[in-house]
Amino acid sequence: MIKILLATDSFNQVNGVSTTYKNILNVTKRSVKVIHPGMFKNKSFKLYPEVEICYQPLKVYFKIKKINPTHIHIATEGTIGLIARLYCKLNNIPFSSAYHTKFPEYLKLMIGLPTSISYSFLKKFHRSSKAVLVPSNSCKKELLKKGFDNLTLWTRGVSKDLIAPLPKQKKINNSKKIRVLSVGRLSKEKNIEELCLLQDKFEITIVGDGPQYQFLKNKYKKISFLGYKFGKDLAKIYASHDVFCFTSETDTFGIVIIEALCNGLPVAAKNVTGPKDIIVHKQNGFLGSNLELSIIKCSNYDKTSIKKIARKNWSWRNAEKMLFDSLLK
Repeated sequence: MIKILLATDSFNQVNGVSTTYKNILNVTKRSVKVIHPGMFKNKSFKLYPEVEICYQPLKVYFKIKKINPTHIHIATEGTIGLIARLYCKLNNIPFSSAYHTKFPEYLKLMIGLPTSISYSFLKKFHRSSKAVLVPSNSCKKELLKKGFDNLTLWTRGVSKDLIAPLPKQKKINNSKKIRVLSVGRLSKEKNIEELCLLQDKFEITIVGDGPQYQFLKNKYKKISFLGYKFGKDLAKIYASHDVFCFTSETDTFGIVIIEALCNGLPVAAKNVTGPKDIIVHKQNGFLGSNLELSIIKCSNYDKTSIKKIARKNWSWRNAEKMLFDSLLK
């Protein structure tokens, strides 16, 4: 009998990792157990408060033993992931793993840790995985160059409650400024301040929270900061804007990009891993180094066409099938 365990260091947080696995669990018909830091004593990671560090390794190990899984998917490379990997090695349990975040670049930005050290650890962590799931072709190519193997592409999806119906008639924009939306974690590595600098050029709304929230809100008075929004409330916000802006240069994918596209918003972003794997340049978005120009270019694209195409391409059921096929093959 197949018994699947999902081991993750991020599950109750608002980020791409948590969003991915919660949606996978919502659509799957398989029986899947989850083990995460919220089940044990933990402490927030100072540099990344949304990630919890579990400091009860023995309890985690014996919890896994009690579940007695036949297959394990390791979502993250933190404490839970390390213990799950050790369990697999000691008990000859097959496992798959996932590469979600460019932590080497993030740690270099925040504390100056050389990326060579971080990537050396990640290569060792994923080495015994039967399939290392990666979110995009460009991410796969980058990791292959760094010596990773067993890499498998893994898509993402958009929940139905995050898609608002397009209005029959375009709303009148009384401000005459392009209405620009950004959704995500407000932290240094997300590069959101580059958009904030354009507060005099556009009507900007930012949804999300994080370490830079109060700083940015106090500094950029013309921008509407809404904090976190979810479900239908977030869908309405997507649909009421003209352009979505994705400023990060370190993400491996960007689920908010496909959420925006499924709501008909063209996306202005940099030509980097993640955006360039999703956005078709000059069709559903604009990729370039000049953010202001990219936003202006996007404002004339057809929202209805963008939405129809995007909804066909992104499905959590497809993502669920790819995840478990790679684990059970």
